[in-house]
Amino acid sequence: MTCQAATTLPRKAALLAHRSEHGVAPATRARAAWLSGISLAGLGRLLGPHPAWERRAAEAARHWLRLVDEGRNAASWRTASPLLREGAEPTEWETAMRSVRAPLGRCLSRRLRSHVAVDGPCEELQGPYVVVRYDSVFEHLGRRIETVTPVLGTDGCWRVAAYFVG
Repeated sequence: MTCQAATTLPRKAALLAHRSEHGVAPATRARAAWLSGISLAGLGRLLGPHPAWERRAAEAARHWLRLVDEGRNAASWRTASPLLREGAEPTEWETAMRSVRAPLGRCLSRRLRSHVAVDGPCEELQGPYVVVRYDSVFEHLGRRIETVTPVLGTDGCWRVAAYFVG
């Protein structure tokens, strides 16, 4: 996706929790696809090792996942990045998270698999981001890879911009 295309997409596409594309507008799928690309396929420009970023972003991801695991979806929305919050109203986020997490059941275990710093494709989606992957085991659907992608905010805080379960 070019930077021009990325900047013309509606904010609604900022990124909802993702398991399928059913009921999602094409523009929403396009931005979600870009975030999915950096999250899942490493399509963002690698920024090289940044141990402090990676450590702080992984801490933010763990804290955020704790909220999700506890079913505190409103709190997960409030603590997420503006990119995610501008893409979904709290009620939309609640619905999306329930549709993603309910079939999985409780998270029984989670182990850090990797983390890597990447940048966005253009100024509007400028990072840095850290793609954090976990090997997770869920009550109903067993082993899954969870990908949480925090972005560094202008205030120096890392906040989740994307979440995928694959």
